[in-house]
Amino acid sequence: MGRPTSRIALGAAVVLLAGSLTACRGGDTETDASGLKTDVGVTSEPCPEAVDKNKGCIYLGIISDLTEGPFRALAVPITDAQKAFWKRVNTAGGIGDYEVDVTRYVRDNKYNPQTHNQVYQEIKPNVLALAQSLGSPTTGAILGDMKANNVIAAPAAWTSGYAFEDVIIESGANYCVESMNALDYAREAYNPKSVMAVHLAGDYGDDAAAGVKLAAAALGVTFTDVKTDSGADKQAGAIQAILTGKPDLVVLTMGPADAATIVGQAVARGFAGRFIGTSPTWNPALLQSPAAPALVAKYEQTAPWNTWTTDTPGHRALREALPGVTPNDGYTAGWVWSYPMKAALAKAAADGDLTRAGLLKAVKSLTKVDYEGMLPDNAGNYAAGPNDGAVRVTAIYKPDQASPTGVSRVRDLFTGPTAQAYTLDRPCYEKL
Repeated sequence: MGRPTSRIALGAAVVLLAGSLTACRGGDTETDASGLKTDVGVTSEPCPEAVDKNKGCIYLGIISDLTEGPFRALAVPITDAQKAFWKRVNTAGGIGDYEVDVTRYVRDNKYNPQTHNQVYQEIKPNVLALAQSLGSPTTGAILGDMKANNVIAAPAAWTSGYAFEDVIIESGANYCVESMNALDYAREAYNPKSVMAVHLAGDYGDDAAAGVKLAAAALGVTFTDVKTDSGADKQAGAIQAILTGKPDLVVLTMGPADAATIVGQAVARGFAGRFIGTSPTWNPALLQSPAAPALVAKYEQTAPWNTWTTDTPGHRALREALPGVTPNDGYTAGWVWSYPMKAALAKAAADGDLTRAGLLKAVKSLTKVDYEGMLPDNAGNYAAGPNDGAVRVTAIYKPDQASPTGVSRVRDLFTGPTAQAYTLDRPCYEKL
């Protein structure tokens, strides 16, 4: 079953679709000496940093939060890991008669949807696909155009809406499932009677909050929803809501600096409940912040895969590819997110069609992706449809000053009963 279209792009899709009608839909199709079809972003000339100069080049773009946005501390290692991933692929022989370049077309979105669209339009004529598109609201700003032009992207985000988009090759559990697993874990660990979702607005925060809401209803837990703005100086309202509402558990979905402000100040003012943050909310630098004691005492972290130090072939390859770096699970994420693009490119090349349309066809036919043990064996089944193909595993971590990445594992990858039973019939954020 294929994946139906969702409304994730909202009004932005309409504007972008209108503009794309006059844009290149794939360029002139060419056929190389072996009979392989190509169009945009694939050249017979070698990549700028080619390992084998007899091979052609597949250009992939990267659009990330590299300088001033709230996720830059994660985005830079995400991007560096992807560069290392594709260098490893090229060293091992590339993709058929081609190597892959992810360095020429790297752009900064500053976590701004308008900027994201602007730089996407700049690089679109030169890339086959996007090795990274960071952020749910930012990716939403280009999704209509991506669909109109068959541009595949590996997202640096986990909104459940991606399960309904053929052009998005997502990895790991979405925010909605992750939040369901967080509540199932909390039920076993400390049995909360009330939970508050404090989150940014949009597909990122709303998707996680919807998962909290759905799980709370299934578990008979009282649910409260509080939206907040990005910025450490903008959390007074959220902090007051926590202090007034006194929930047993707060699930945070925001930037790391925002989370540190909320946890640190709420605990300092007497809040006695617990916190669980969804994946992008954590950064190990928080252990150097004034909020560190409160985080160690009251905070836990969900994750869609295990941390940097884990012993799997994929984790070992990651560490070998990035010797000497300060461990950060931004590297882990960037590495994991690259596997589906590799699988899709290999399938498209084997099928003789490295055009954008050929790559999309390859994505839709994938029944599994080899994540080298970093995700379950059944992960990457894009052909199965949104519900059957959804990855539903989550790990739980806690802050730990002694750990290389600032966290140590509380519970290995698991699927809770709420997430296991849930039918993903449309994006969760539509149910908030």
